[in-house]
Amino acid sequence: MSGDEVALAALSRQIASVAGVTADVYKDKCLRRRIGVRMRACGVHTLDDYLAILEQTPAEQQRLRDTLTINVTRFYRNRETWALLRERVLPELWEARAGRLLAWSAGCASGEEPYTLALLIAEIARERRESERLNRVQIDATDVDSASLERAANGVYRTDALSELPPELTARYLAPDGAGHRIAREVRERVSVRYLDLGADRPLRTSYDLILCRNVVIYFDRAMQERLFLTFARHLSPGGVLVLGKVETLLGPARDQLQLVDARERIYRRAS
Repeated sequence: MSGDEVALAALSRQIASVAGVTADVYKDKCLRRRIGVRMRACGVHTLDDYLAILEQTPAEQQRLRDTLTINVTRFYRNRETWALLRERVLPELWEARAGRLLAWSAGCASGEEPYTLALLIAEIARERRESERLNRVQIDATDVDSASLERAANGVYRTDALSELPPELTARYLAPDGAGHRIAREVRERVSVRYLDLGADRPLRTSYDLILCRNVVIYFDRAMQERLFLTFARHLSPGGVLVLGKVETLLGPARDQLQLVDARERIYRRAS
């Protein structure tokens, strides 16, 4: 192992220890690129020098953690995926589970994804005149970024975060709040915001009807990807659905447990 690799391994251990992020599951290139951003900001040129700064500066620990965490999200992002969920997947699950749905948004960032899911389920309940069943729905929204989780728990968003959400859904489920919009209580109460490190922690529940993990696993190395996919497969209830990002491919043993529903939108189902 070269000196640079030794320093990177030491830095990964330090990140895990002080910043609470399991860095060694990230792809090496991704990890180096993001650490490089912080090294340039600190004006250092070697991993050893940056490690010294990290050990002595709590504020830099948080900055590195924020840099490692991927937080690019909007309501209704990738509208084709959401359209398929709204028109086909969610109605089927609603019928099969009689409105009793457990879902997990794994890597929820600041909450736009789980709230989009919650308001679409609320819309299904409204259209079927079954809104009394909405309290049977629970969505676990997890991430490792404390600042993003705080924004998700607050449930207030800038107008630009709503640019892809159909206007009628914005009007029905978000209300003006200062310079932004606040999620309606009936939707916000369906979402439970929690800290969870996909690289180290177990899922919060043993079984989910729907798992969304979009544009997250691409940043992990292959071994971690396969492990996560298998975890998702094992924590889906029979007939449960997994939704990945459009650039992500199901790998490893999980392929034997999940059936492809839609190749373009990367939607899979566990056999009933």
